[in-house]
Amino acid sequence: MKKGIHPPYYKNIKIVCSCGAIFIAGSTQKKLKTEICSQCHPFFTGKQKLIDSSGNVEKFKKKLAIKKEIAQVRKGKKIKKAMRAMKQLAKKSEK
Repeated sequence: MKKGIHPPYYKNIKIVCSCGAIFIAGSTQKKLKTEICSQCHPFFTGKQKLIDSSGNVEKFKKKLAIKKEIAQVRKGKKIKKAMRAMKQLAKKSEK
């Protein structure tokens, strides 16, 4: 085996979760950050809790609101189109 090709291994590093939990483990990196751990994951806690460190939830909610607005506009257009068609049918039946 070649010598000097492996990264250094640190035995006691801190792994910090976004919920505030700290774990000690070994790794080739000096510090590690994680967004979710066993202390805050819904599977282990039995609770629904959102931890959003990058703003993804807000982005999703904005997109969802925009989609709902577009759906309302499209629904309004469909109603107007149906009303026009009914008026045209009424005019044709009068003739």
